[in-house]
Amino acid sequence: MTFFEIIKAILMGIVEGITEWLPISSTGHMILVEQVVKFNASEEFMSMFRVVIQLGAILAVVVLFWNKLWPFGLRQGKVISKPSVWNLWFKVVAATLPVLVISPLDDWMEEHFYNYITVAAMLILYGVLFLVVENRRTTPRVTKLEQISYRDALLIGVWQCLAIIPGTSRSGATIVGGLLLGLSRACVAEFTFYLAIPVMAGASLLKVVKFVISGVSITGTEIAVLLVGCVVAFVVSLAAIRFLMDYVKRHDFKFFGIYRIVLGAIVLAVAAITALA
Repeated sequence: MTFFEIIKAILMGIVEGITEWLPISSTGHMILVEQVVKFNASEEFMSMFRVVIQLGAILAVVVLFWNKLWPFGLRQGKVISKPSVWNLWFKVVAATLPVLVISPLDDWMEEHFYNYITVAAMLILYGVLFLVVENRRTTPRVTKLEQISYRDALLIGVWQCLAIIPGTSRSGATIVGGLLLGLSRACVAEFTFYLAIPVMAGASLLKVVKFVISGVSITGTEIAVLLVGCVVAFVVSLAAIRFLMDYVKRHDFKFFGIYRIVLGAIVLAVAAITALA
């Protein structure tokens, strides 16, 4: 790998950091970017690279929301437990259970459906869903995280399962599901970030284990590329998460719906050009 591979790692880290948290499908962007930014590396390394930059993105959530997520505190010099935070984590676990059920299908889905047509279809479908959901005139019944019920959490987890289809967007699926359940935009966006920690970290670590077990060797330069991509994804994710949390306080998700539809059309166009080439 050369200096240009480092530049490519930076670009991929930027794309991951932005698209992982905005409901616009990181897969939809990656499938386009990978046509332009091609690494001089094996498919095994590329799989590991995607996992590592995803871990960088997850770390951004932990750092930004540490005070809300850490279930312990200090009072008069003594360590105390925070019941409200534990309750939040239990709801996150409840929302994660449906994902555990379908996780064995992850590799199969990626093998059979990671293609232009599927990605484009899901981009457009959820783009339309965002527009439909946001055109409803309803008042949110849940405006604070503590108001989310275990039923809400479990159903949002079911929606999250739909993200197993490439192009769906994990955040896109959970946000649409949360809005339909009556959560406010800010509430469902924040809860979506929290759900990413066990789901994405678990999936990423599983792939790391598979990579290590496979016995594939990795060079020092490749390690440098992994670290650069991870750090860039982390830094960009910090900005993307802050942007979305600020954005949803003043705007709806219609822009993202339109963006997804346009991107889906672009993916279809690229698919057609590739097929004719």
